[in-house]
Amino acid sequence: MKRRDYEGPGDLRAMQDLTRRLWSPESRWHIGDLAWSRFQHVGREPEWPTSLWEHDGQVVAWAWAQRPGTLDLRLDPAHPELAEEILRWSDGAVESLERDVTLLESETDLVEVLRRHGYRAQESGVFFTHMRLDLDALPEPKIPAAHTLRAVRGEQDAETRAAVHRAAFSLQGLPPSRVTGESYRQVMRAWPYRAELDWLVEAPDGTPVAFCLVWLDEEHRAALLEPVGTDPAHRRLGLASAATLAALHAARRLGARSAFVAPRGDDGHPMARKTYESLGFRGFARTVTFVR
Repeated sequence: MKRRDYEGPGDLRAMQDLTRRLWSPESRWHIGDLAWSRFQHVGREPEWPTSLWEHDGQVVAWAWAQRPGTLDLRLDPAHPELAEEILRWSDGAVESLERDVTLLESETDLVEVLRRHGYRAQESGVFFTHMRLDLDALPEPKIPAAHTLRAVRGEQDAETRAAVHRAAFSLQGLPPSRVTGESYRQVMRAWPYRAELDWLVEAPDGTPVAFCLVWLDEEHRAALLEPVGTDPAHRRLGLASAATLAALHAARRLGARSAFVAPRGDDGHPMARKTYESLGFRGFARTVTFVR
């Protein structure tokens, strides 16, 4: 067994390959999660100690520490002995005494290892609901008069695509979004991004005001929504729903049979969850955060 530090986009693809190999509808991680999370910002690599574990030349585990103390990981269940090593590695990767690891409630194989290392399930606070929609009978998207619904054309749309993202996620009381045109171009160059799965709604003056990006895992025919949003000045018009339906229609034409999304499940931000429920998504699992 060999551990090595993350060295660049080629290693992200190796992490995605493991994630896809282990994927099921009950998985927390989708290949699109990794691409979006790694590339939506620039200049943050020093904050993200990341390691990969290999066996016979194949990646069988990865761990991604995000300072001050968050750890994400994916582990091939054929190598349970690595769980202890990953947690010891994370203890040395970040300096914070406070640590947290978030799992999907179905990932019971890791719970006992976390408890042995002093982690306990958080009883309250933020959690995310994983939701699923079969794509057999999608309604057609509808937008208000004079609005336009279209797919992203390519990197020439990166600046405006980033601008509407920042507007949608500049929430009161939270740090402003750090997505920029430069970082969005990184996203566009990442596998498996496809411009035909990245949809915008434009206001009558041509300004993008809502969006939905879908990531397609062709092997599992599974589409992930990440991210979806609306400029606060244009909410309650059904624009995010229209962008989502347009992107899902495009994903279905490319072979997707089911779609997944993971909005907040607690009462802190309920509107996204309600929007997805109105489109037919149904929750099937939730995240649990373990803290130490």
